[in-house]
Amino acid sequence: MCIKSMILAGGSGTRLWPLSRELYPKQFLKIKDKSLFQDTVSRCLQVSDISEIYVVTNEMHKYFVIGQVEELGYQIPLENLLLEPEGKNTLPAICYGMREIEKTHGDSVVGVFSSDHVLDSHAMKTISSAQALTSGYLVTFGIVPVYPHTGYGYIKPGDEIDIGKQVMEFREKPCYEDAERFISEGCLWNSGMFLLDTSVFLSEVQELAPDVWGAFENSESIQEAFKKMPNISIDYGIMEKSTKVAVVELGCKWSDLGNFDALYSESEKDTTNSCAISCEDIFVDSENNFVYSKDNKLVSLIDINDMVVVDTTDALLVCPRESSEKVKNVVNILKKRNDDRINIHETVYRPWGSYSLLENSERHKIKNISVLPGKKLSLQLHHHRSEHWVVVKGMARVENDGEKYFLRQGESTFIRAGVKHRLSNPGKFPLEIIEVQLGEYVEEDDIVRFDDEYGRVK
Repeated sequence: MCIKSMILAGGSGTRLWPLSRELYPKQFLKIKDKSLFQDTVSRCLQVSDISEIYVVTNEMHKYFVIGQVEELGYQIPLENLLLEPEGKNTLPAICYGMREIEKTHGDSVVGVFSSDHVLDSHAMKTISSAQALTSGYLVTFGIVPVYPHTGYGYIKPGDEIDIGKQVMEFREKPCYEDAERFISEGCLWNSGMFLLDTSVFLSEVQELAPDVWGAFENSESIQEAFKKMPNISIDYGIMEKSTKVAVVELGCKWSDLGNFDALYSESEKDTTNSCAISCEDIFVDSENNFVYSKDNKLVSLIDINDMVVVDTTDALLVCPRESSEKVKNVVNILKKRNDDRINIHETVYRPWGSYSLLENSERHKIKNISVLPGKKLSLQLHHHRSEHWVVVKGMARVENDGEKYFLRQGESTFIRAGVKHRLSNPGKFPLEIIEVQLGEYVEEDDIVRFDDEYGRVK
């Protein structure tokens, strides 16, 4: 039986703030050539056809998924894109995916993977070989610990079953002393990856999580179902209650990149055992540091060791590597302040490309807009602002109050308030423009769409 794959890609990723934000979470960040999400898709393609890969995400991240799969040279079927109306943790998300896969393919074996994990690609061979267990067990995968990690849950294996072992106990994230004891008892790190038969899994949900099952069964829409749904993880809702759980050991590199210390561990180091990304560095008597700065800025460290330095357009983070787990405390403070810097970067990504905010006030904004080749924005108008476009690079095709014309590098046009307009890139290279907005109101919700390739017309 061929394995179907389900990728969970709805997380907010704020543990790597300010690099990742709720609208640009860590699974879609490209710190290297590919994002973690793209790495996950590539691994799934070892065991599934692209038509058999399902992604559970949300409306905000929908176009990241589509665009990043396209960059890999594939088109994910839109019906395989399962949008959660609201985040209710992993059990509702997985149950949603399993039900949809069963509707389309009948009884199936499904690999469930997080979109933001680092995993050796050869692990998929071991995962695939565990199919025989799925007829009677919910299969999870445990990582052989390399040190007493306090940020992971643990699994205690019991009697052998085929290539796996029956699970005796799930254990919560421990203190350091307990983590040492767990390892001495032969416990494994809980990876959060699963191989599940749809009929076995859904039967366990019906018995052990009737509130989740009932929400799906007794609702007329997925929106209604999620409103009724409890917020609950698959571990709490099913795995810790079921007597049909087996664990298969994975002796490979794995990380959930839960903080900057983990990101440092997975990154290439220089001669000072430091990692410097997107910047030029001069380190004097400094070592074991993680440094990130935008736009190839020169970063100099003197007598600094074991630190995290992350510099973005709108935020600077400095902390000891061992304290990077506390970034969540900063995020919580920003949430209480309703500070938008937990949600968006100065650069905002859209299905057609991106824009960076260069300057703004109550009555004006200046943006640098980049449109991908062959892409176009919606046909739209604004009630309260006018726009002036100047082409920096590439060629623009403009629709302006019924007229259609092209603009080349250095040329400009003016869009009056209340006029329908559209910007597109007919070329083979990215289009870059500077947009100056002027008006009594210049926020993003002053937009009326009339036609849109991405389904955003209300």
